[in-house]
Amino acid sequence: MTSGFLELRHVECEGPAEYLPALEEYGPVRTVRLWREPLPDTLDHRAIVVMGGPMGAYDGAVVPWIDDEIDYLRSALAAGVPVWGVCLGAQLLAAALDAKVYPGGAPEVGVCDVELTDAAASDPVWGEVPASFPTLQWHGDTFDLPVGATLLASSPAYPNQLFRHGRSYGVQFHLEAGPEVAAEWLAIDEYRGALERTLGAGAAEAVLAELGSVHSQTSAQAHAVMTRWLESIA
Repeated sequence: MTSGFLELRHVECEGPAEYLPALEEYGPVRTVRLWREPLPDTLDHRAIVVMGGPMGAYDGAVVPWIDDEIDYLRSALAAGVPVWGVCLGAQLLAAALDAKVYPGGAPEVGVCDVELTDAAASDPVWGEVPASFPTLQWHGDTFDLPVGATLLASSPAYPNQLFRHGRSYGVQFHLEAGPEVAAEWLAIDEYRGALERTLGAGAAEAVLAELGSVHSQTSAQAHAVMTRWLESIA
């Protein structure tokens, strides 16, 4: 097994961001851009980080590599390779664990509070995070909790926000995304349109300002949870 980590990216603007410094402290990160590169032939990385994207985990008919990615993650889990899935990545992890992924109700977009469950208090990665904390949300899909998983966080709109399965974690929210990353997303018509259809015209600037006001907190938490995860799988 190599000493590095594999990042699976679905769109250029959604990378590890605030998670990256912690990852690079523990080893090199190999990024595979799935829209133009094949999945690795082997499962020889220490862990896999699966990022977000505008497509759905159920979009295999129109995004051909999605089903292959789910199969790859299923094989990785069976081989004992831990996975950290973010937003779409959390949904793909859930699908690889044979849980259903589907459109939710109204999209959850903007800076929202997430509440940890009682089970999170004893979690090796999330146990030191405040019981309630603000984070960026940007999704319309959700998933059923996989069999054998432990629910660690919820929000009023989407109960399944964070889960642990073995040494793997599905993180629905974007703790890794600060104002600079969000500004890149908002420069894309599809992303800005999704936000303003939910929150109203002109909401983009308000979201950026709110995210900026909590960025020091979210950045520190992103580094802390990623570091604790990497320590836990070392």
